[in-house]
Amino acid sequence: MARRLRPVGTDFVETAPVRLVFAREVSAGPEAVFRALAEDVSGWSDWFPAVTLARAAADGAGREVRLRGGTRFEETVLAAEAPRTYAYRVDATNAPGIRALVEEWRLTPTARGTRVQWTFAADGTALFRAGLTLGRAGLGRAFRGAVTALDRRLASAHA
Repeated sequence: MARRLRPVGTDFVETAPVRLVFAREVSAGPEAVFRALAEDVSGWSDWFPAVTLARAAADGAGREVRLRGGTRFEETVLAAEAPRTYAYRVDATNAPGIRALVEEWRLTPTARGTRVQWTFAADGTALFRAGLTLGRAGLGRAFRGAVTALDRRLASAHA
């Protein structure tokens, strides 16, 4: 890994200079969604197209993630509160411009399944922050596509 990032906690989700929040309702229940996020880490590449590799590290306290295009992350799990919250911090990356990054997944039961909310909280150089803001629509599409694919995967597993 080329760069170590600033270690931040879960409070960064609320205080980050750039916060991108996306939400979508799925038919799967919160327990199934939580298991897919927090326990089946290697399965992420099956439903999140940007992810080419994901694996648990440090006996489940961390993750290693690789994205299309070669970006790599070493992460620390900050919260794994079944079945409501899963959050992780990026500790090291080869991506330029990032100073701190936390992603949080909040799961809320609904009458038809689960409301999945993903918060991408980041700090970095002015160019990085501007790029994230400009890239918001693309991240939103990636989130919606991934969560839709996850919901299909969970439905077929229980069919």
